[in-house]
Amino acid sequence: MRLKPVAMLVAFACSTTFGAHAESPSTSLNQVVVSGARSEQLRDDLPMSIDVLTDSDLLDKQVGNIKDLVKDYPNVSVKRAPARFTVTGAGNSTGRDGNAGFNIRGIGGNRVLMLIDGTRVPSSYVNGNNAFGRDALSLDLVKRVELVRGPSSVLYGSDGLAGLVNFITFEPADFLRSAGPGNGVLAGRLATNWSGDDQGLNVAATVAGRASDAVQWLITGSVHKAQALDNMGSNDAPNITRTRPNPQTDRGDSLLGKVVLRPTATQKHVLTLEHVGKSSDTELLSSRAAVLPPPTTTATKALVAGETDADTSRRDRFTWDSRYVLSSPWADQLQTVVSLQNSDAQDNGRTMRNDAGVRVRDTSYGEHIWQANVQASKSVNLSDQWAQKLTYGLDLASTTVTSWFGGFDPAPLAAYVPKKYFPDSRDSSAALYGQSEITNDRWSITPGLRFERFAVDVISQDGFAPPATKPGVSMSGVNTSPKLGALYRVSPTWSVYGNFASGFRAPNAAQLNGFIDPTPGVNARLLPNPDLKPETSKNVELGLRTRLQRLSLDVAAFTGDYRELIVDKKFLNGTNTALDPNVFQTVNVDNATIWGFEFKGNMDWGQVGAGRLSTPFAYGMTRGRDNATGLPLNSIDPAMLAMGLNYDAAAWSVRMDLRYRAAKDASDVDLTAGLKAGSTQFTNVPSATTLDVTGQWRVRKDLRVTAGIVNLTDAKYWLWSDVQGLTTANATTQADAYTQPGRHVNLSVVMDF
Repeated sequence: MRLKPVAMLVAFACSTTFGAHAESPSTSLNQVVVSGARSEQLRDDLPMSIDVLTDSDLLDKQVGNIKDLVKDYPNVSVKRAPARFTVTGAGNSTGRDGNAGFNIRGIGGNRVLMLIDGTRVPSSYVNGNNAFGRDALSLDLVKRVELVRGPSSVLYGSDGLAGLVNFITFEPADFLRSAGPGNGVLAGRLATNWSGDDQGLNVAATVAGRASDAVQWLITGSVHKAQALDNMGSNDAPNITRTRPNPQTDRGDSLLGKVVLRPTATQKHVLTLEHVGKSSDTELLSSRAAVLPPPTTTATKALVAGETDADTSRRDRFTWDSRYVLSSPWADQLQTVVSLQNSDAQDNGRTMRNDAGVRVRDTSYGEHIWQANVQASKSVNLSDQWAQKLTYGLDLASTTVTSWFGGFDPAPLAAYVPKKYFPDSRDSSAALYGQSEITNDRWSITPGLRFERFAVDVISQDGFAPPATKPGVSMSGVNTSPKLGALYRVSPTWSVYGNFASGFRAPNAAQLNGFIDPTPGVNARLLPNPDLKPETSKNVELGLRTRLQRLSLDVAAFTGDYRELIVDKKFLNGTNTALDPNVFQTVNVDNATIWGFEFKGNMDWGQVGAGRLSTPFAYGMTRGRDNATGLPLNSIDPAMLAMGLNYDAAAWSVRMDLRYRAAKDASDVDLTAGLKAGSTQFTNVPSATTLDVTGQWRVRKDLRVTAGIVNLTDAKYWLWSDVQGLTTANATTQADAYTQPGRHVNLSVVMDF
């Protein structure tokens, strides 16, 4: 049964391949991207897998967040568990971090580099009950998303262990192209959308103007309000047996301002100001005790009678991006980028105990980043047939990381001691990199190398040691990341490629110096580890592309070797008593091998009646194992098939999207990985097939109305990415809380002017 979707799709691809005419190559997928080579280049000229979503894709597919962004991409996912955490007590941060971050080909979290206009998106941070995710952006500001599968450290450095997701924001020219010539011209867009899965309403507006031939400007703003993401649970009880979502209110606002200056024909300067703010208020009914007996004992006094939580986050960025056209022996083009970014997140939790005592936890996490880059490129003819483009540069980055864990406990408990679990630190790096593209009519050969020095420096022990018994330590190191890619054009419509790429990720401040001593009622100790090593990866990918008149097809097979993977807070020993507490430490343990394949494409069936009919399709499968234990990696998502049917006429369009997700069997799961002793991973995640139907009416050239029915058959299903860490014991009563939304409607209206 598992091979049936593969066989169907292979048969479909083969039949369409031999049935498609090879008169001229299709250019619909040959988009210009910047992430693969750190400069503008046609995607089909790169020896690697890159997925691209334009602003039209985001609007037509009604993409509202980063989880929706990858719903049609096999081997890529975003974890979004339900908000069923607790403020204090046993560590459980499930759902607190919202859309936690990307997983690409089985590796996720901070091992996937996320950029916004070349500036790093803040890292995720998890410690016990506290978690801050990576959804610190607004898609209303984004015109294109580029997703690179596989290591990207040669061009971008640390954190590019598994891949890269680059969010590129709008510029004034994106709206002014259709406004015509002349100064004082205004253009823009108004957009609103409503999503039935969380009762979310979003309103966005953009205005762009041309002040003169040398000055253009843009302002985009949006506001958002929503409730908790719906599910298929039915238990509405206000206690731990609850499977319906907790009452929740989410709000967000964003602002993007840009000024583009062209003082001469050889210069372009882009000044960007960006703000993204988000907040979430949750009433944690699911953390209440099912029964509240009289508070006569220590245990019954501590039972939860009610909990609330308020999360806020804010990210502000300034970037100055300058580009120059030169006529010099060492460069044809020069780019300089300076970026400053402040990101702060705050979590305030309040617990009402059964004895009417109140516990409060106020947690904050912040990253304050500056980055600078100088990059040059030079193209030369090596002979009549061969040409070379050399791209080289210098990257500098510094991130100050701070945290604080405050609050208080009610009497007669011992006074809670506000503290930092790791000292204020500075993560910094300096790197030299270079990549050469050697090409002729048939071949493109792309070697590259990056040499990087990284450091984690403690800048203050205040609030950390004491109470920690040992002060935090600093560390530094160097890393060399090579790559080599080659692409061969068999014909104008067929090409094959191979790519070797390496990646690395340096330990962060929390992993290096995280420290917790046992406290009354919490028999656990977290030890720092000053001997942590960087995580590294080596990936080989082989691919095939065809661009026929009707058929576009990409096939890729990959294998990756991951070394010194860091396991956060690994259990070492202990019996969970005051005399023998459980001991945890972040360590380099895992060496893993991951392999798989994916193919994707689009079949254009041509004119049918008043419109054109096409079928997009994609299938992917990944497997992985821990080389030390021989057991499967739980981070691997099940195989997925996505297939659509699009009919596009002049004034309207209709599309159907079918997605099949394979089951996640116990044989493909390490039942105890990442769980406390005695617990086992929930594995009852059956296969699921869902169907979405979307229609668009183009009322006028500048006005579009789009409506979609999501999960048309009202299927009840789970996503493996969301249930990782859910134990079999908890799933007995809570499994339905982790289901995906049932049938619902999305509606959006977009007007350009």
